[in-house]
Amino acid sequence: MAVTIAIETPLQDDVRTLVEALNAHLLPLSPVEFQFKMTVEQMSGADTTVFVARDEAGRAVGLGALKVHSAELGEVKRMFTLPEVRGQRVGSAIVDAVEQLAREKGLARLMLETGVGEGFEGAHRLYVRSGFTPRGAFLDYPDSGHSAFFEKDLSGRVAA
Repeated sequence: MAVTIAIETPLQDDVRTLVEALNAHLLPLSPVEFQFKMTVEQMSGADTTVFVARDEAGRAVGLGALKVHSAELGEVKRMFTLPEVRGQRVGSAIVDAVEQLAREKGLARLMLETGVGEGFEGAHRLYVRSGFTPRGAFLDYPDSGHSAFFEKDLSGRVAA
C-alpha cells in the first residue's frame, strides 16, 4: 500500500478519530494510570509535531508525533496504525519521518515509552527494527512494570 506521510494538525476530525481509535485500542491492554496519553489539544502544542499517514484515497490510516523536551531530547508519542494496514510498513514510515525531523532539529536522542505484554509485541518489533534499544525509565515516567522504554542515539557518536 502506498501511503504519504505529512505533518498535519491533530485538530482535524479524521485525526481525532485515529486518536480515539488508539485510546480504545490501549484501554484494555494496561491500567489507565499507566497510559500516558496526549490529547489532540496537547498534540497541537508548539513542542509537538504530528505526522499523519494517508492512503491513496486520502484516508488517515496512521499517526505518530515528535515531542521535543529539550535541545537534546525528543520523544516518539502517539504511534498508531489502523489494524487493516498493520504489517504494511506504515508504522516504519511514520517512525522514519519522526526520526528525520528529530535529526533536522539537531536532537541527540530519541526516546519512547510503550506498554508491555500482549498487544504490544508489534510495537516492540517496530522500534527494535528501527534501531531503538531498550533502556530504563526516563523523564517522569514511573518504572512500574507496565511500560517498556526505548532509546535511539542520533548524535552519530560511536561508543568506545
